[in-house]
Amino acid sequence: MKRIFLGLADGISLALGYIAQAMVLILIGSMVYEVVARYGFGAPTLWAFDIAYMSTGVLFVLGAAQTLRQDAHVRIDFLSARLPRRVRGAIDGVAFLLVLCPIFAWMASIAGQRAWRAWMISEVEHVSPWAPLMWPFYSALSIGLGALALQLAAEGLRAFLAPRADDTFKIET
Repeated sequence: MKRIFLGLADGISLALGYIAQAMVLILIGSMVYEVVARYGFGAPTLWAFDIAYMSTGVLFVLGAAQTLRQDAHVRIDFLSARLPRRVRGAIDGVAFLLVLCPIFAWMASIAGQRAWRAWMISEVEHVSPWAPLMWPFYSALSIGLGALALQLAAEGLRAFLAPRADDTFKIET
């Protein structure tokens, strides 16, 4: 059961990481198009700013679970590096499983409710002259936050069961 849960969490994180990579291509393509249209032809687009902030937000949130899976987040661990491996694992386990996982699950729920409401009322971005529908953006945020909560649960479980060795920080005595 544990192996299935960890595999599922890792698989979802990996898949969303690939989608985040595709979002980078969408972001780059839309920005190149906007620059050429604006400066080459004097015809700026109405949609480039909206695509830029939405795709940046989505790629950040969708990539967060994969980043956690790879342990690539920035840490300042000058205190925890001095602790025994099991104690670090217990601290990470509590932080991931009991503190951060419920917070991000709650945020995913709020984003999901907001996406549902935006879909029901056909909410659009009111500040933008393009006025894109907002439910796809909110839905992507909800999915990314949910995947991050799932990956936090998986990493918390891993931290309790088999804490990671940290060879990146050596203490000179």
